Amino acid sequence: MLLENKIAVITGASSGIGKATARLFAKEGAELAFLGRDDKALQAIVAEVHETGRPALAVPANVTRIEDCGQAVQKAVEHFGGIDILVNAAGIIGNGTIKNTTPAAWDEMMCVNLNAAFYLMQLAAPYLEKSRGNIVNVSSVTGMRAFPNVLAYCVSKAGLDQLTRCAALELASSGVRVNAVNPGVVVTNLHRRSGMDETKYAAFLEHSKTTHPLGRVGRPEDVAEAILYLASERSSWITGVTLSVDGGRQLTCAR
Repeated sequence: MLLENKIAVITGASSGIGKATARLFAKEGAELAFLGRDDKALQAIVAEVHETGRPALAVPANVTRIEDCGQAVQKAVEHFGGIDILVNAAGIIGNGTIKNTTPAAWDEMMCVNLNAAFYLMQLAAPYLEKSRGNIVNVSSVTGMRAFPNVLAYCVSKAGLDQLTRCAALELASSGVRVNAVNPGVVVTNLHRRSGMDETKYAAFLEHSKTTHPLGRVGRPEDVAEAILYLASERSSWITGVTLSVDGGRQLTCAR
């Protein structure tokens, strides 16, 4: 197993890419701590992981609050004895342009998609240095390319990409690797939670088949496999990478 007895902390593990990653990490032998605000959802994935025979812990926390992040990291360390892997998979999306994005919407996007990752990376760094562990951030194709009507989301993911590169450079001397995955459109609840109804979402997914050169949208498992690779020793000479997992979407013009 690629992650046997490795201790992984995952945000956003109750759905989508985070949940697929949690399932795959459990299969590969990891011990898991899940951070998030929805305790009921966290307990559900903990119960699922326990059925596989792997240890798992739910740590309720608002990851946009540094105090909560600090307490959550401490609970994970106290429970498991350290941290080997941090996966920042929590994220939100919302529509808005330079003209109509409100300051509140901008701040919320930065808090969830960028600040939370920064807080957890900073807090986990001392433990990752001890274990010579690694970090995998879940970014987006929008961190690499500009797309209309998702201004704050694009900027938050571009910031996350640069945070990944800067932290990789700074932590390399301690043996800590930092990488990111940049998915294209993946079938999760991300867009639904932004307010898109089922009819519009179905139309969006159908259209997205034409904007991804491989002719389909992604599955959470597609991205989880890339996260596993970056979190495992198979990628031991890779750091500072923003890895496109997007069916070729970053190669195309915005449409």
